[in-house]
Amino acid sequence: MTLTLDNRSQNKESSLTQALRQIQQLNSKIAVLEQQHLSHVQKQQNLIAAIAEICVSPMQEIQALRILIYRGEAACRQYLRSVLVKQRKNS
Repeated sequence: MTLTLDNRSQNKESSLTQALRQIQQLNSKIAVLEQQHLSHVQKQQNLIAAIAEICVSPMQEIQALRILIYRGEAACRQYLRSVLVKQRKNS
């Protein structure tokens, strides 16, 4: 009887230990995801500031924002580079 109770206690303890380890792993993954999200948001904020600085017309700004939303950061940066090249050619 004592042996059965001891086994049950050990099983419960190992289950709790395992659950605690899983919670800690999830918390670590959440922390990494939060950091990645903050980095992504910061990059987009910087890019939006660049859009406002580089684009000379509202249509260019709208186009840049559409590209950012639908095609992503790299495509938006490429578009902004092309806008800068055109501006330099016109100068």
